[in-house]
Amino acid sequence: MSTPARFSLAQSPSTLLTALVASDPGRPRITVYDDTDSPTRGERIELSARVLANWVAKAANLLQEELDAAPGTVVRLDLPPHWRTLYWAFAIWSVGACVEVGTDAGAVADAGAVPDVLVTDDAQAAAKTGAEHVVLVTLAGLARSATSPVPSGAVDEARDLATHGDVFDAWEEPGVGDGARRSATGTTAYGALLPTGDATAARVHTDTSDTAAFLDLALRVLAGDGSIVLTRGAPGTEALESRLASEGVTLRA
Repeated sequence: MSTPARFSLAQSPSTLLTALVASDPGRPRITVYDDTDSPTRGERIELSARVLANWVAKAANLLQEELDAAPGTVVRLDLPPHWRTLYWAFAIWSVGACVEVGTDAGAVADAGAVPDVLVTDDAQAAAKTGAEHVVLVTLAGLARSATSPVPSGAVDEARDLATHGDVFDAWEEPGVGDGARRSATGTTAYGALLPTGDATAARVHTDTSDTAAFLDLALRVLAGDGSIVLTRGAPGTEALESRLASEGVTLRA
């Protein structure tokens, strides 16, 4: 299905999100069910375009004001597919920086491979990294502070993010040739980040455990005016089918 006319394929993810808020601010854009063996088991979190944009603005303000993120900055996104991962990716793109995925955040790397900023839910990785700035994310929806020890100098996202503004204005804009996404397979520029022919307007289910694949899918779905239902863990076939029916899923990725 082609992309709706109101969305320009030449735009950035941040202007795409602005268009989603303007077109239908209350419509769910990502819904996450958590069946992982973790403290977040049993959560169901749903974000509308307006709420997603609010989270993005807060994270982007943190990146820009506290961590000096701008075009050319590399931010390693060491998070699993999750609603928090989605707003952090859009926040990184909002400041014009490059999202790095698919790397081992806890590995000892040479100076050229160390990101400028690490965003992770792994306290051990946060303590080991050589990145100049570190953000420790707590995945739980109602978290107000980190449940793991926060390394010295790191930002406790659960405690600090709420202090940042709900409106974001970028100090710098990326060029179409600037890196927007980097992984082991190469770098994608801002001019090629959004889909050009495979966007979908469906209510799409995914259970991927691959963050790079999740972000690719999210961009395709949102650029097509669609929405995502993400299931984490294994709920069982009967429970899964019941959920997908109640959520109105029309396509399974």
